[in-house]
Amino acid sequence: MILVTGGTGLVGSHLLIELASRNKKLKAIMRSSSDLTKLRKVFGYYAERSEADDLFKRIEWITADINDIPSLNTTFENVSEVYHCAALVSFDPSDEKKLRKINIEGTANIVNLCIANRVKKLCYVSSVAAIGSSSRNGGLDETAKWNPEENHNDYAISKYGAEIEVWRGTQEGVDSVIVNPGVIIGPGFWNSGTGKIFSKIDKGLKYHFPKVTGFVGVKDVVKSIIQLMDSDVRNEQFILVSENISFEKILRISAEAMDKPAPKKQLTKSMVFLGWIFQKIGSLFGAKRQITRESIQGLFTETQFNSSKVKSELNFEFTPMKNVLEETVKIYNSEKN
Repeated sequence: MILVTGGTGLVGSHLLIELASRNKKLKAIMRSSSDLTKLRKVFGYYAERSEADDLFKRIEWITADINDIPSLNTTFENVSEVYHCAALVSFDPSDEKKLRKINIEGTANIVNLCIANRVKKLCYVSSVAAIGSSSRNGGLDETAKWNPEENHNDYAISKYGAEIEVWRGTQEGVDSVIVNPGVIIGPGFWNSGTGKIFSKIDKGLKYHFPKVTGFVGVKDVVKSIIQLMDSDVRNEQFILVSENISFEKILRISAEAMDKPAPKKQLTKSMVFLGWIFQKIGSLFGAKRQITRESIQGLFTETQFNSSKVKSELNFEFTPMKNVLEETVKIYNSEKN
């Protein structure tokens, strides 16, 4: 039996349809407030309605919370593999405690239950945000060392802390793999995360920024983690990045595929800094902050990641981001129309 946490999110939803199509016995955790509408929609991307409904019915849904151990105890009955995809993504400094609670303590709870229930293998979906900064000529790889003295944002700290919990579990008998995807692109969640790229371009996005980082398609994330879990690989970490490209190029390719004007104006540091000031003032009245002092510099930096390890281990070929973006736009347009 396979257990998936975060099944109602971008990675989790695409993972569930892939596992269900392979006739795997599945359990998935959902919170009492979760809405499965988007998940059902994702299933519809890959199968006709009747088949999608049949695949959806193969999942045993458990109402639980990764920070509520009593609700998790029965969830782990007969579970042999766990894909831990649940996480909070936020760059609002006011969410520091939530990030630590969900990403670090929640992962510790999952690891402890894996130990207690003798789970054979755990996959933790982390982020390139948790990769260290010591670079080689080929870009940052899995050997890059995390420097606690550097100015990391709270999200990165929480993901790195979660990885520490997974490594602890490996010392107590739980074979694990950790994956560090770049910015994940895929369909189904147009009003959150990277899905906003397409809805904002559709509404007439005017500005871009030059940040270069690693990107990857959600289907490649899913394929690679399933292959890693099905392999003999254990207690290893893998960066999942298809290409290192700029947000400007991502926005331009997406706009061209949508037949919309590409954003032509580049944000300047002064413009972002002004936005940070307004958000800081707004936060006094309860508004969420998406820009931090740390993130301002990050919007204008270039970070290269190296995925050669997973390519070599699995003989894996990533889908070019142009193809990922065009496929995602095709689904976006079909839903809009």
